[in-house]
Amino acid sequence: MMFYSWRSWAFSGKAFLAGMMALYIAMALDLSRPYWALSAVYIVSSPFSGATKSKAMYRLLGTLLGASAAVVFVPLFVNAPELLSLAVALWTGTLLFLSMLDRSARSYVFMLAGYTLPLIALPAVGAPETIFDTALARSEEIALGIICASVVNMVVFPVSLGADFGARINGWLVDAGSWAGEILRGEGASPRTPVKRQQLAADVASLDLLISQLSYDHGTRDVVRLARELRGRLLMLLPTFSSLADRLHAVRSGCDALPADLTALLDDVADWFGKAQQPDGQVKAQALLDKIAQQQKVDPLDGWDDLVFSGLLSRLKDVVVLWRDCLSLRDHIARGHSAPIEDIAMEAGSFAHASRHFDHALLGLKAAIVVAGILVASAIWIVSGWDQGAGFVAMVSVACSFFAAQDRPAPMIRFMLVWTTVSVLAAFVYLFGILPAMTNFEMLVFALAPFLLLLGLQMTNPQTAVIGMLVAVNLASVIAIQDRYTADMSGFVNGGIATVLGIGFAHVWIMIAHPFGAELAARRLMMAGWRDLAATAAGLRQEDATRLVSRVLDRLGQLVPRLAALDERELQNVDGFADVRLAINVVTLQQERHGLSPESAEKVSLVLLAVADHYRQQVKVSRSLAPEAALLSGIDAALQVLLATEGASARRAIDALVGLRRVFFPHSGATHLRSMPPSPAFSLAAE
Repeated sequence: MMFYSWRSWAFSGKAFLAGMMALYIAMALDLSRPYWALSAVYIVSSPFSGATKSKAMYRLLGTLLGASAAVVFVPLFVNAPELLSLAVALWTGTLLFLSMLDRSARSYVFMLAGYTLPLIALPAVGAPETIFDTALARSEEIALGIICASVVNMVVFPVSLGADFGARINGWLVDAGSWAGEILRGEGASPRTPVKRQQLAADVASLDLLISQLSYDHGTRDVVRLARELRGRLLMLLPTFSSLADRLHAVRSGCDALPADLTALLDDVADWFGKAQQPDGQVKAQALLDKIAQQQKVDPLDGWDDLVFSGLLSRLKDVVVLWRDCLSLRDHIARGHSAPIEDIAMEAGSFAHASRHFDHALLGLKAAIVVAGILVASAIWIVSGWDQGAGFVAMVSVACSFFAAQDRPAPMIRFMLVWTTVSVLAAFVYLFGILPAMTNFEMLVFALAPFLLLLGLQMTNPQTAVIGMLVAVNLASVIAIQDRYTADMSGFVNGGIATVLGIGFAHVWIMIAHPFGAELAARRLMMAGWRDLAATAAGLRQEDATRLVSRVLDRLGQLVPRLAALDERELQNVDGFADVRLAINVVTLQQERHGLSPESAEKVSLVLLAVADHYRQQVKVSRSLAPEAALLSGIDAALQVLLATEGASARRAIDALVGLRRVFFPHSGATHLRSMPPSPAFSLAAE
């Protein structure tokens, strides 16, 4: 314990203070179950005041929603236990499904409302006339615990989310800057993106929950929109880095040595990226953009050498602009500036409105498994007539719901079972060994302090936070602290057994009904990406590049953590950023072909149809396929026509076609596309 920081001790002390306040007030007001107030404090408490406030508000809303449902359902179905069980199971499953569709802190409302219904409704089946009083008591006591936790967190050493958010962003920028340095100095110039760099997409996706809590923090509520814009740019940087690495690889492959002025430019940009922590790092951006503009060649492009070189400089400009935007946004957020986004010098447009990918079928299956588990547990209760069956079914719903979103929930439910058993044993020691000697509230506080303070310290460590919260909440609930000592050995043992058996049944049920894991989710993500690309290339899905790329990157953010857990070579070799680059190029071609000549537009349309056919075939056979030679011929034919065409649309279409060629055929030379002698300013050796 001596190794914990003062902030960890401060949080543990605040949680304990709020818990004792809630317990004392509940007892003073003669509330029926004061221990609910104590457990609510440890459920909502977080080291950050903003996170505590958001979780507190959402817990209150979820409790009120679940309690209201209990007041409605119990009187309706009290004489039909089968129908009540069905209503409880469907309610829990539906709310769980909604919670999995919301990746913000708000998802807690739906999940909590789902399993609050069985917690309140099922124990009241034997006395339905008490359901309103029970629902009201739970709402009051949880509201009391929430208020105490929120007030203490705001008044006593409040800790802002801003510092943690800033640290996460700076750490990400350092990692991204390291990748940029590898690319620009040549070590990372490659057509494929390393898996460790694809992990950056998952790191950005994980910022969603943190950003959703910023508005509840006094120090960060004014910068939420800037944070969303920053998140969007961080995501867009990744495929741009990948494309830059690919184009630089193509340029290096076509010559013995890079020109001195290009090497100097790349080194300058790499040095700038290495200074991400400096608050004035964006000052040099304009000078770098001017140098890039000096090396860019105007129409006409002379052939393949000019195409890849032009693409390299274009990507280099894009990463400089995006990086400058990221640094500017980061600095404004660090200062707490609430300036309108239009007042911040940015060139990359708006990325705040992200498009997300949801596997509705898989999420629905997960919810259905939980519904079925609750129904089976309810059947066991009804058939056996067990007087503690209500608690058994309630714990099945809690355990199944809590970890349903994970690929493999069984290990986490087993983890919950172990530590719930520990908390029941600890409650036994307290209830029958320590509390009988306590004669007043002060002595109760003194007796609870060592254990709860230790658990509060565990909650500050990400590796042990769930343990600390689980044991603290279960300890308070199982002891069932009242204003007078009323322990009953038989009732305690029966209740403890029901709790442990409920979680144990959930573990067995999930092992049987949920045998699939990360591999299924990863394959479905890949298939969804292929269908998306096929539909976009065929012109069946009309949208801008930002929304499509955002969705593809979101899918990649979900895919990367799963790839790390798989042994299958086919999935491990996935380059998610190649699909992102392809998506950008496909959307560009769809947008620009309408401004081309009829001959050029026809050639581009044939390429798009070939791309759509390729991905449809992959979906059909459920595996990656090598692109056919006809696709290469179609791309080259379109490039040959467009090389003789002038105009901005033709230039952008050419760049997109080169991008497609590099994704599908990265090792295929294209010197035959050279329509005139190489430019004297820059020449690549023949491939």
